[in-house]
Amino acid sequence: MSDPDLSHLAREGALIALRVTPRARRNAITLEGELIRAHVTAAPEDGKANQAVIRLLAKSLGVAKSRLTLLRGATSRDKVFRLD
Repeated sequence: MSDPDLSHLAREGALIALRVTPRARRNAITLEGELIRAHVTAAPEDGKANQAVIRLLAKSLGVAKSRLTLLRGATSRDKVFRLD
């Protein structure tokens, strides 16, 4: 199963909210209605899971990792990113 194409959300200034599941079996992004879920294999320690989410989200959006900024949720499962 491939990750969904989220390129329609890739506009400057967009806020992207998602829920993260760390220590998952595989890295994947899923859509459940309007909710975006990111499943990452990385553990939630030393920012490893956040970095894995950024890589995964950037790939699904079709943008560079450097364009994503974590606004809220550095230590939470619910995160909000801004696309610069």
